[in-house]
Amino acid sequence: MPEAPSAGTCWRTTPPFTRFALRVSLQEAAQALASPAAGIPLATTACRSALRGDWVALWLGPDEQLLLGTEDGAEAFRARLATALQGIPHSLVDISHRQVAIDLSGPHAAALINTGCPLDLDRAAFPVGACTRTVFARADIVLWRRGIQEFHVETWRSFAPYVTGLLAKAEAEFLD
Repeated sequence: MPEAPSAGTCWRTTPPFTRFALRVSLQEAAQALASPAAGIPLATTACRSALRGDWVALWLGPDEQLLLGTEDGAEAFRARLATALQGIPHSLVDISHRQVAIDLSGPHAAALINTGCPLDLDRAAFPVGACTRTVFARADIVLWRRGIQEFHVETWRSFAPYVTGLLAKAEAEFLD
């Protein structure tokens, strides 16, 4: 996988971390039970994130959350969440090894993403905390705006060389 050029770098692949796909249809009941047990709030607003400590919940659908966090304590986190949701139909699946993450930051981060993503990334249209499933060129991604000039991209491991290759080409345009 290509790495970003050293001069003017504004994207990088991240070290490994934990990812869980949580599917649960009773959001309010799940929120009341899961948040205290897991130590993070579940996102309750469409296409928004909820962050606490080292964990974030990304609202990807009415019954789907992508939970991202550190590798340390992941099994204990999963066990607490599964216990809290006992009795509520749900699916909690560890998808840590399925995906690769890329962080982008700096004044050209949104422009780099827009070389392959059709979303309007103006702060009014895609504010800090917004997240969604979308595409980067022809690769499926999850995009999360972490800060004014900071983005987090999740893509399947098999798409990562394609996505990072396109990012490297796009960034070369900004370095010229």
